[in-house]
Amino acid sequence: MNGKANKYLTNISQSLRKDMTLEEKRLWYDFFKKLPITINRQKVIGKYVVDFYCASAKIVVELDGSQHYEEKAQIKDKERDAFLSSLGLKVLRYSNYDIDKNFDGVCKDILKHINTSSVIKG
Repeated sequence: MNGKANKYLTNISQSLRKDMTLEEKRLWYDFFKKLPITINRQKVIGKYVVDFYCASAKIVVELDGSQHYEEKAQIKDKERDAFLSSLGLKVLRYSNYDIDKNFDGVCKDILKHINTSSVIKG
């Protein structure tokens, strides 16, 4: 999907995988790792590193910390989402607060989107 590998972004993605936030760790270990489909962490797509990527469902999951609610970050997130959407990807965004306070609801919502894409049923 990405064409030539970007070594700079690849290094960043590897570092981000080693230093996941608590919310990313929770979503990864308590939900994504248990699914019968491939989910990539900190995947390079174009000039971006996305938090989680499911190629078979064409879904990107982004977890947003408080910095994402600042005006500059919201503009960048809109540009990023538009780029990812132009590739045919559905971007799902959840706040860290959502992960902390409504983990089951977030998981059910993600699963609903994955099931809608006919990747897994059940």
